[in-house]
Amino acid sequence: MEEQALVIALVGVLGIGAQWVAWRTGWPAIVLMLAAGFLAGPVLGIMDPEHAFGDLLEPMVSIGVALILFEGGLSLDFREFRKYGGGVWRLVLFGVPLGWLFGSLAGYYIAGLVWPVAILFAGILVVTGPTVVIPLLRQSAVQQRPAALLKWEAIVNDPFGALCAVVAYEYFRATSAGGGAYDVVPEIAIAAGISGLIGFGAAYIIAWSFPRGFVPEYLKVPVLLVMVIGTFVLCNKIEHEAGLLAVTVMGIALANMHVSSLRSIHPFKQNIAVLLVSGIFILLSASLDLEQLRQFEWQFGLFLLALLFLVRPATVLISLLFSSVPWNERLFLAWIAPRGIVLVAICGLFALRLEELGYADGTILIGLSFAVVVTTIIAHGFTVDFVARLLKVKGATRPGILLVGATPWTIALAKLLHELEAPVMVVDSSWQALKRARVAGIPTYHGEILNEATEHNLDLNPYQVLIAATDNEAYNALVCSEFAPEIGTDRVYQLGEGDDDEDHRALPASLRGRALFRSGFGVEDVQQRQLEGWEFRRTKLSEKYDFEDARENLPKAANMLLLIKPNGDLRFFTHAAAPEPEAGDLVVSYSPPRTISVEEETAKRSGKGGTKPQSA
Repeated sequence: MEEQALVIALVGVLGIGAQWVAWRTGWPAIVLMLAAGFLAGPVLGIMDPEHAFGDLLEPMVSIGVALILFEGGLSLDFREFRKYGGGVWRLVLFGVPLGWLFGSLAGYYIAGLVWPVAILFAGILVVTGPTVVIPLLRQSAVQQRPAALLKWEAIVNDPFGALCAVVAYEYFRATSAGGGAYDVVPEIAIAAGISGLIGFGAAYIIAWSFPRGFVPEYLKVPVLLVMVIGTFVLCNKIEHEAGLLAVTVMGIALANMHVSSLRSIHPFKQNIAVLLVSGIFILLSASLDLEQLRQFEWQFGLFLLALLFLVRPATVLISLLFSSVPWNERLFLAWIAPRGIVLVAICGLFALRLEELGYADGTILIGLSFAVVVTTIIAHGFTVDFVARLLKVKGATRPGILLVGATPWTIALAKLLHELEAPVMVVDSSWQALKRARVAGIPTYHGEILNEATEHNLDLNPYQVLIAATDNEAYNALVCSEFAPEIGTDRVYQLGEGDDDEDHRALPASLRGRALFRSGFGVEDVQQRQLEGWEFRRTKLSEKYDFEDARENLPKAANMLLLIKPNGDLRFFTHAAAPEPEAGDLVVSYSPPRTISVEEETAKRSGKGGTKPQSA
């Protein structure tokens, strides 16, 4: 009992700790999680998941993978598919059989595996998996289309890879008993079809019952989790690994039924996915047996190189021939294909079964699958940013600002940020209101920011800060509360002070974004000051000209808005806190129009004026 509790605690600490270190350092989270588990398990011997959980480890991991696939399916919206569906279909319809074929050839001729083992292993290798791809995409700001293609391929191909392994195994088992493909393929195809229908049916039950009040709000998440696990287990009873297909179909179907009552559980499902991915990767690497690694032979190293530089590139480039995907994106997709927990879990299952059929190479699959996972995660995890920049598929590297509301104040701020080459976009549902921004050459988005379609039409990755500054304070608060889970509660701002929770007429601070300006200017305040000619000013700080000097050269009524660090980071002055200015920072202030005295005008004309803040 104590050992199990210790392992569970270590898994949580190491997994979430690795995620935190990755966030702070920018290193690939999946690499850190693998390293942490490997050190805690086979190297230091602090924990042994197989000894602690015994036969429960495999079903625990399987259910965790099923929940991850379901959560991934919930992120696949057909509105996004309509934009990038051509590439997705090619990567599934052509990519799976091509990857299976090329992987089989590499397994037989390079790794030296016997044909049955090579074919089965290659079927599993077609998976990439959301457990590794989604953390990579979260960490690297890749452009929208290649990121979407990788995400769709990872989630959709996972169950197909498992079914490829099932087909191969059942075929070789049937041939050993005198049967053939006709005894296997129709049966598995029917089982897969039934599993898909069960997954769709489960999604329909959820979509029908939740909005009609058949499930109370506090039971919706538990009911959903139980439905996913039940669907997975039921379909696995029909056919091995068919449950993965069922939960993927269930997630995709539910995502496209647009059940409004499910929006409230999005933050919860994201947290569950982070916990599961962290836990599974720690368990995966901590369970590694060093004896299995000692079976590693030199030709397996060549096989890993062939996977990286021959099998994956050939699969992707042939699949996307004559498609509309640009060549730089094709090359990026051809390189990125990390494998994860699904590969190891399925290999562990079939290795024992192949040995029972008399194929000695089956035992090698466990160690070889670990080697594939570690190699691809390290190779792709550490190179994804470099390759993305090299092929020009990297999104904006400087933090950008999303301005909600096309008002004179937001457009004036957007002009300044645009001049400073900071990514900025103005969003408004009024085409007419956006006219001034379009004329000024500022990127705009015409649409309702709260509409679900915006998520698929507007790439939010470059924008790490949101400022809601429409004429409606309640709407601004709604926008901030909606985007706070995605962007961060410390990165959504709005105008107006909202820290007086005792005033029943005011919105509480917990429902609002952070208030801009130390003075807590409201919507009406900035509107009035815009009419009075107030403007944004920028001031460069140095060792000789510090923040106090800059403050003295501004009118007394001026308010500091933000600091722009040399690396592009944005730090805002709010009603609750203020950043620490340093030499090299750029200070942006909101100031009344400067009145030039006779002496200053004379000095200016004679060229003897000092350094003053510049107006936007």
